[in-house]
Amino acid sequence: MHLTADITDKHRLSVGILAGGESSRMGQNKALIRIGNERIIDRLTSELAVYPEIIISAAEHGIYEGLGLRVVYDEHKKTGPIEGIRRVLSCAAGEYVFICAADMPYVSSELVAYLSGYISSDYDCYVIADEDHIQPLCAIYSKKVLPVIEELISEGRYRLREIFSRVNTKYVSLEYTCFDRKTVRNINTKEDLKEITKPVIFCVSGYSDSGKTGLIVKLINEFIMEGKSVGVIKHDGHDCHADMPGSDTDSFRKAGAVCAAVYSDTGNAVYQRESVKADELIRRMGLMKAPPDAVIIEGLKDSGFPKIEIVRKAVYDKSVCDPSTLICIVSDCISPEDADCPVYGLEDVRGIFSCLKHFFNI
Repeated sequence: MHLTADITDKHRLSVGILAGGESSRMGQNKALIRIGNERIIDRLTSELAVYPEIIISAAEHGIYEGLGLRVVYDEHKKTGPIEGIRRVLSCAAGEYVFICAADMPYVSSELVAYLSGYISSDYDCYVIADEDHIQPLCAIYSKKVLPVIEELISEGRYRLREIFSRVNTKYVSLEYTCFDRKTVRNINTKEDLKEITKPVIFCVSGYSDSGKTGLIVKLINEFIMEGKSVGVIKHDGHDCHADMPGSDTDSFRKAGAVCAAVYSDTGNAVYQRESVKADELIRRMGLMKAPPDAVIIEGLKDSGFPKIEIVRKAVYDKSVCDPSTLICIVSDCISPEDADCPVYGLEDVRGIFSCLKHFFNI
């Protein structure tokens, strides 16, 4: 049976995020995994908020209600994602629904807009094809396919490819678009997660003389003991000063050179007379032959990066960072009851490092 649709408005598009999988290979709910300072489900709903309706498909109550979005639940158990698609299509206001999985953190609104540009009366499904693989959970479905999905479920046929064989389907090759394969990548295993989250990036923030440098040195040792490599970016709140006064690079800079560098068989240092952001330095570290597993930024207490904040009574006894960006607080004057994140003592390096590992799933 082939279906067609009378298209009057290509922009009547809803979004459905399937978050009802069992995550058996990962061992935890993939939608709630954090990448950086953001859960995957939050990243997806924020990215796709340009569309007027987002519906979450869940297997159980009580997980996603706090998102402020409509949540629908499976009625047919043990049927896989086809039931989630059925429930979303049944409830969606839009004539067409973009469906994606909750373990695809890099799906973008631009990709959805590109795919929706193919909508016409000729097809009922629009599916991304990546090399030899199709992505049924990165596709647009017409509500016209609902009878076919219900028919398949009644027959006990749950493979999504069965839908495409019974309706008019347009396959859109990713190869001929401007989108990277990463856009449609999903996370199935802990190995996938480690690869997709490298490097871990966070700040150690606090007022001057609070002990940021000392803590960073200790955390570097913790990472090294676990076989991890570390890069460090220091943010100076004033004029940028070289760390080696009297060195050749310092002399070149004082003489007016716009760029000075020194290198050896084991390392190199560069000073450039130009404004640069932490994001650019992180990008440059990523271009190394062996990029670090973790990048620690000293400072940037007002940034959106996840951070450890040091609060010392002798310097300033209150937290000043945005609470939503805090991994933990390290302090001799703030108690755990007074904070919305974990609090550790100044010398509890093992506790701080364990908190980091838990936060980043490493």
